[in-house]
Amino acid sequence: MKKLHLLAGIIAIGLASPATAHISPPGNPKPERLKADVEKLVSFGTRHTLSSATDPKRGIGAARKWAQGEFEKIAKACNGCLRTELLERNMSGPRIPNGVNIVDVLAIKPGKMGWDHVIIIAGHIDSRVSDVMDFTKDAPGANDDGSGSALVIEAARIMAQQPQTEATIVFALLSGEEQGLMGGRLLAETAKERGWKVSAMLNNDIVGGTVGTDGRKVDNVVRVFSEGIRASEDLAGQMARRNSGGEDDGPSRALMRYADKVAATAYPDVTLDVFGVRRPDRFARGGDHLPSLELGFPAIRYTVGVENYNQQHQDLRTENGIEYGDTVDKMDFGYLAKVTALNVLTATALAEAPPAPTSATLGGAVTSDTTVKWDAAPGAQRYRVYQRPADAQDWTFVRDVYGTETVLDGLIVDDHFVGVSSVNAKGAESTITFAGLPPRR
Repeated sequence: MKKLHLLAGIIAIGLASPATAHISPPGNPKPERLKADVEKLVSFGTRHTLSSATDPKRGIGAARKWAQGEFEKIAKACNGCLRTELLERNMSGPRIPNGVNIVDVLAIKPGKMGWDHVIIIAGHIDSRVSDVMDFTKDAPGANDDGSGSALVIEAARIMAQQPQTEATIVFALLSGEEQGLMGGRLLAETAKERGWKVSAMLNNDIVGGTVGTDGRKVDNVVRVFSEGIRASEDLAGQMARRNSGGEDDGPSRALMRYADKVAATAYPDVTLDVFGVRRPDRFARGGDHLPSLELGFPAIRYTVGVENYNQQHQDLRTENGIEYGDTVDKMDFGYLAKVTALNVLTATALAEAPPAPTSATLGGAVTSDTTVKWDAAPGAQRYRVYQRPADAQDWTFVRDVYGTETVLDGLIVDDHFVGVSSVNAKGAESTITFAGLPPRR
């Protein structure tokens, strides 16, 4: 792998991409530190959600306690710039028939806007073997999802050294993913109950491998999954999006495009490319970002470019010369460092920018001009208006506007799509909000 020069990547971003200009230089994620963290997680034997919560050496309780300790070390090193919190709730479901205490481990870096602008970087700390109910066998969970957990901790180390941003950053290690997305639901519901305005949830699940089941190697691609039609929209909202042609432009899809733009400018030599998958998650499968989508929060999932299914949800064994099991030796920590860097860059860019406008609407039926209106966003100095032909996917910048309305002269609304982003005084830019018809009530 080429050595990553993130500072140079950020300089390139500042020159080439207004969406990610002016973000603070992070440090380099360290492959050796990521490996050490994954090895430590594996050393707890199993991190199954139903395993011991009290054993000091084995089980999910010991893993969570260690992770909380790592967050506390980071907080101490940055003179208290982070605070840790445990979210706890007794939850039950088909895979937890008798109920269990689900615990999410959080590290929170407060932003200037408090809870009015929140960025979440998440991974799940629990693991499993072939039988999802078996909590006694060793379940290393190195890639699924020791990789995402190590990424979250490393991102916290790096971003703790940055100046305070506009957004509050939440680093989240979630429990109960394998038992039904329990930790993701606990986090999303807590955010809703507390009134957090979540601008982005970046979920990292299986982000540390580069060799697929069929032997192919993909070390320069990370898949990013995003929803189109929003799970949180009622029928009226879905129909308005359909009638506006905005099926490909919900907040989650805008977040995926934002991450793609960051990757393209941070890695101009294509050492890591975002492959944007236009579905909420892998086919017939799910992850901890889905509860956030159900509650209306923009969320995406990062996953390796190619998966090895022999190393997911498997008992440790060898059959017919094939090794099964999710172990450290099957991982690529140089690749994991690149995905970590992309998370840090994307989260930093979003955190230094204001939130996107919550909504934008179009007018201009049966005229040759298009009127665009949008909601004011806190912290925005101005707004950036984009357009694209109705048969294109890429936005074209139109103009900066210092109010919340503009007229695009000579733009026939039938043939174009329009979007609006927020820009602050430093030039940091949000994701793009699609402008469409308001829902009919």
